[in-house]
Parts: sequence; C-alpha cells; structure tokens
Amino acid sequence: MGQKIIQVNAFTDRPFSGNPAAVCVMPGPADENWMRLVAREMNLPETAFLYPEGDGYHLRWFTPVEEEDLCGHATLASAHVLWEEGRFRPEETLRFHTRSGLLTARRSGGRIELDFPAEPVHPVEIPPSLKEAFGDRIRFLGANHLDCLMELASETEVRGFDPDHPSLQSLPYRRGLIVTSASESGKYDIISRFFAPNHGIPEDPATGSAHCALGPYWTERLGKPELHAFQASERGGILHVRPEGDRVRLAGQAVTVWRGELAGEK
Repeated sequence: MGQKIIQVNAFTDRPFSGNPAAVCVMPGPADENWMRLVAREMNLPETAFLYPEGDGYHLRWFTPVEEEDLCGHATLASAHVLWEEGRFRPEETLRFHTRSGLLTARRSGGRIELDFPAEPVHPVEIPPSLKEAFGDRIRFLGANHLDCLMELASETEVRGFDPDHPSLQSLPYRRGLIVTSASESGKYDIISRFFAPNHGIPEDPATGSAHCALGPYWTERLGKPELHAFQASERGGILHVRPEGDRVRLAGQAVTVWRGELAGEK
C-alpha cells in the first residue's frame, strides 16, 4: 500500500479557497530526497510530512523547491488531519517538533489555534529604486530573519501591487515580501499579500508565518490586542492573530479537499 496523502485548504471554511497544503502522516522518518520529490510533484505552496516523535509529531515543510523553517498553513492543515482522522481527542493539544522549535495546536471556538514564535521586524533603509518607484506610498519598510515587510498607504495600493516590479530585486529579504496596510473596509483590521518567488511561490494565498511579523507590527500600530486579518490573494485567507510576548497565536479554519495514495516506495 502506498503512502496516504491528503490535501487541505487552510485559513478558510470553504473548498477551493484559502491556502492548499498536502499532508503526509507517516509511521516514521522518510528519505529527504523522496520528500522533496513529492513536494515538487504536488506543486502546492507547501507539503507537510509528519511522524510520531516523543510526546507529539516531528513536522517538516517543503515547497516545490525548498524546505521551510516555518509554515503556518501547513501546520494548521496537519493538525486538521490528525483530528479528522481521530488520532487525538478534540480537547487535546497537539505538539509539533520542528526546525523552529516546539509548535502547538488546539481547538478553540470552531477554529484551530496555533502557538508560533513572534517574528518582529526592524526598520531598514528604503532602497533608492524603491523610493523612486513608490515614493510617499511607502509608510514603512522592515525586515526580520525571514521576510521583508512593506506597509503601503492604502488597501487599494496593496490590492493593486505588482509583484514583478524590478525595484523589488533590491529588497533585503531572505524568503519573501509581505505587503500590507490597515484595512479600510471595516470588516478586517489589516490586509496583506505575500510573495516568495525564490522559494517557488510567486504569490502565497494565505501565509500564517507572515502574520508572526504582521501581528506584532500592527497590534502596536493600531493599539489592538487581537487582529482580524485578510490576505488578499486570489483565493483569499482569513486569520485571527493575537501576539503574546515572544509568541503569536494564529487561528483559522481548514477543510479537506481530497484524499489519495502515492504509488511506489518511499
């Protein structure tokens, strides 16, 4: 029998929206090259591989081209699968051992809530090419060890942002670019988009790990302890974000789209 694989859409309550992730729950460790090949074959923003370890599960995330240090939506998808398959009781807290340390998930108010590390950004100098391209529309430019965060003047600017602008080549990010503003709709507190072309993700639909930076940034700016956030990709994603010191609580929903089986050996 081949390896079972499940596709889950995360940070949404509807199929065909949110951020898709493939989830492989395995009996034990697998060959890294095999995991990379599976992730490339799935061609989704992330494929999660997990197996029992100690008091929880060892969890790794792969894009079609890279292994990631931190991923929110595929962790949410993994927790969703473990509960859906009855591996844990609904009231139990799940523990994931990852490259970013211990991450946990629990069910709360109809959502899955993740406990992730906060990744606050520090201000960086705006490159001349970016100043020339966007001028006063840039309210802030910052970076952490993962991403660059750029606040623009309005929600309209964020929704209309062109990720192929040549000035972006000068940005100091390792993984991706977060573009954000306060929301003007009244339905959400903040809006964002996320781009990581060097990791095989031209635009990510709903990025939990980006909100580890967005949460601390916007709670201070807006004076709110908790944020209702919308990621304005074509598929869209909804996240509830609550920073707590050096941690961030990320909450959202998930839905299974399909279940299948990989042929061949690991």
